[in-house]
Amino acid sequence: MKVVRDLSELELLKKSVVTTGTFDGVHLGHQTVLKSVLAAAKRVGGKSVLLTFHPHPRVVLQQNTSLKLLTTLEEKIELLEEIGLDYLVILPFTKEFSRKTSLSFVREIIVAQLRTKVLVIGYDHHFGRNREGSFEHLQEFGPLYGFQVKEIQAKDVDQINVSSTKIRAALEQGQVEEANKLLGYAYRISGEVVRGDQIGTAIGFPTANLQVADPYKLIPQNGVYAVKVELEGRQYKGMLNIGTRPTVVSQGAITIEVHLIDFGGDLYGQQVEVEMIARLRAEQSFPDQAALKEQLAKDREYCLALL
Repeated sequence: MKVVRDLSELELLKKSVVTTGTFDGVHLGHQTVLKSVLAAAKRVGGKSVLLTFHPHPRVVLQQNTSLKLLTTLEEKIELLEEIGLDYLVILPFTKEFSRKTSLSFVREIIVAQLRTKVLVIGYDHHFGRNREGSFEHLQEFGPLYGFQVKEIQAKDVDQINVSSTKIRAALEQGQVEEANKLLGYAYRISGEVVRGDQIGTAIGFPTANLQVADPYKLIPQNGVYAVKVELEGRQYKGMLNIGTRPTVVSQGAITIEVHLIDFGGDLYGQQVEVEMIARLRAEQSFPDQAALKEQLAKDREYCLALL
């Protein structure tokens, strides 16, 4: 997959099959759209293209937004690479760009820059200034500019309409198993391991403290989770705590700490990717560190059984 961050760098395309949108999470609904793009590109002998935007439009247009995102840009690129697209085009989203009408967006970018032959869009997709553009608009523009339009209906999982909004809500309630069903993969958190206060080591459960750089990355509800940890090409079993550590710290800030069950070594400064599998329990306050250690031993056995 070629990643293009400036349309001037895009090579001349002849028969591109395009879809467009933010694609936060690259969930099962998005994957359905992308599979249709790949199939259409193969059918017409063209290239598959996703046109997306960064930063997320709501971050630009709503200065005090509380929006949290399922994927960082790097995570999104990684997920799209796995799908097998030919091109990922990332347009910088600005307030000036947001004022572009749906007609000028189609004429200047979809047609003139991408040379689109087939445009595939998800259900209820809107674009252009004030989200004025719709499937109906595209049906009008298509014959004028020589491209076909295909709309993909919403994806259902267990009769639930898949959407980034529903996945965010599930994660905010700690329902990672439900979120994973809708995503089609285990939710991921990536970060650098930074030095902590060594309390975990002192009680026999050393942890790596993760620092997540992107302020918009969604961190699931506080609690203890069974996880898998990707480190230097290998995968380890682990348990992760998100919370304030009430047993050992008074009024502490929220931390993300992961204990690798089958690993021993120094992780400081390394980048770690965590796949969240299941929530074991809510964060609790214990009377002392001995009681905490006893519970962590039970958590570890539960993790091993799950993983």
